[in-house]
Amino acid sequence: MRERKGQKGVLISLTETPQVDTCVMLASWPGIGNVSLILARYLKEKLGAREIGEIDPVHFFEPVGVMVRENVVEEPRFPESKFYYWEKEDKSLGIVLFIGEEQPRPRGYEMVETVLDAAEQLGVSRVFSCAAAVTKIHYSEETKVWGVATRTELLEEFSRYKVVLRGTLRIAGLNGLILGRAKERGIDGLCLLGEVPGFATQMIHPKAALAVLSVLAEMIGIEVDTEELEGLSRQSELEMDVISKQATAAYIDQFTEPIWEQDQGGEEEEEGDDDDEEGQDFGRN
Repeated sequence: MRERKGQKGVLISLTETPQVDTCVMLASWPGIGNVSLILARYLKEKLGAREIGEIDPVHFFEPVGVMVRENVVEEPRFPESKFYYWEKEDKSLGIVLFIGEEQPRPRGYEMVETVLDAAEQLGVSRVFSCAAAVTKIHYSEETKVWGVATRTELLEEFSRYKVVLRGTLRIAGLNGLILGRAKERGIDGLCLLGEVPGFATQMIHPKAALAVLSVLAEMIGIEVDTEELEGLSRQSELEMDVISKQATAAYIDQFTEPIWEQDQGGEEEEEGDDDDEEGQDFGRN
């Protein structure tokens, strides 16, 4: 067992070190649409990745309460931050999955450092992360995947996978921060971002996760059964269709009035009601 110690004791416990030709890591935390977590958990399940370590949560999180079931208090539960591992039979590739249930505040930077310490211990040569690209795309359109990298030379790889390069953007949270710190430490890093409609950022987006997974699997050379994720994607699209129609109906009801219900008495009405104008401001990103 390999361990990394911090001011409050052991931060990382790892039970094994991969012995493969190439080892990559996908680091994942919650974010908009939960694109990253959906993808990482799906990969873990479909590959059958086994747990190989974890980060001690006590140093990063502080529970603010406890659960009570049938009048009995349960022990405090911390968000999990665990490492999982899978490798090809011929030992040509190993994949480390880091899955963090929650982004710690205010110790996010230290969490990223700890994950990258583990990556170095495990012999990881490249770190991947995933995120949502919030845009004006309609939910029924094909979801594109954007890409960024820690070195200009790595951007050339995206051209083979129909990845969009959007120039200047910002990736919030640890799914972005880990690449910035990886660059400082000389570790190659790439982030794949799945497009998410701006009006539905509070919903989960398996469709975006599916688009990113398709690119990621091809980039690292693995095959993954996506049938279940495709089903979740179709279901999510149906739900967004219902929400969109309900929102449209509510808009029509509130801001339109049948001509036969309008005042025909000749009295002048005030135009440009401020409340109505403000009410029509939709879709702020």
